Amino acid sequence: MTTYDDRASLTDLTATVERVRSSVEGVIEGKPEVVRLSLTVLLAEGHLLIEDVPGVGKTMLAKALARSIDCSVRRIQFTPDLLPSDITGVSIWDQQRRDFEFKPGAIFAQIVIGDEINRASPKTQSALLESMEERQVTIDGQTYELPSPFMVVATQNPVEMEGTYPLPEAQRDRFMARVSIGYPSAEAELQMLDVHGGVNPLDDLQPVAHAHDIVKLVDAVRGVHVADPVRRYAVDLVAATRTHPDLRLGASPRATLHLLRAAKASAALSGREYALPDDVQALAVAVLAHRLLPTAQAQLNRRTAEQVVQEILQRTPVPQQQSGMGLGHGTQGYGQQPPRRLG
Repeated sequence: MTTYDDRASLTDLTATVERVRSSVEGVIEGKPEVVRLSLTVLLAEGHLLIEDVPGVGKTMLAKALARSIDCSVRRIQFTPDLLPSDITGVSIWDQQRRDFEFKPGAIFAQIVIGDEINRASPKTQSALLESMEERQVTIDGQTYELPSPFMVVATQNPVEMEGTYPLPEAQRDRFMARVSIGYPSAEAELQMLDVHGGVNPLDDLQPVAHAHDIVKLVDAVRGVHVADPVRRYAVDLVAATRTHPDLRLGASPRATLHLLRAAKASAALSGREYALPDDVQALAVAVLAHRLLPTAQAQLNRRTAEQVVQEILQRTPVPQQQSGMGLGHGTQGYGQQPPRRLG
């Protein structure tokens, strides 16, 4: 496993992240925070749900991220007639061998792009549950491991759009974060007309990192230190969603784990070897809001899950960094060792 004492290796990994970031931002203009969140989810071993209205670049973002990494990529176009076996694979009888042969489905790739995932039936959507959580597929009693790294980047239109099915709660809970791209600024849209008007920028996009580089990055993120008060802060935020009067379904323990992993990845992207409450705060809405179900009264009052999470962030006390024993195990509060920049 990569450790933070391996300075040369960390320098290489930091450079790798910057190459991927620059590559994606060359396609998605004016949305650096969206690109950063996508990289955060990738390094935290999570899955990303991109939700927005048609035409704002959801699929473009997923493709740009996939093409920037030299790994296996498969795209699944979710339609009402898509079958679960199209995703997971199927066992077919081989006449010559007189035995069943497994034909892998589209899920057997390192980055899987699920385009308009909520246009398929809930039964088909459920075919992703095992693979997203356990990184394996079970067919006819036989279990097949999925490659590493493994990430599902799914796009969906808002549930108000015609021809969509709402994602089941169990499916939403397996996505580490949800992001909305939003409309570009006037300047970014003008630049988009120059860049995208004549050619497709994806055509010239070349891989800037290898799959094994991403595996090393993931190992480095696992080594990020999280002090006990920061862990407690994440737990308090998630627990508050379970008792909030405007919510009929709060966040799960899996959400707490995802929030902590994302905070560690965010710290690594910022060049720190330890996570701060700021990392947790910055990711709380993206990680928690899509898992929450508002009550009927809250919906009548036009209260969104995002607003509830923002309210919880304002009400939950933030741990303060202290010297000495403080919040961490070392002399500088949050970190195990005196703070130093990575790379």
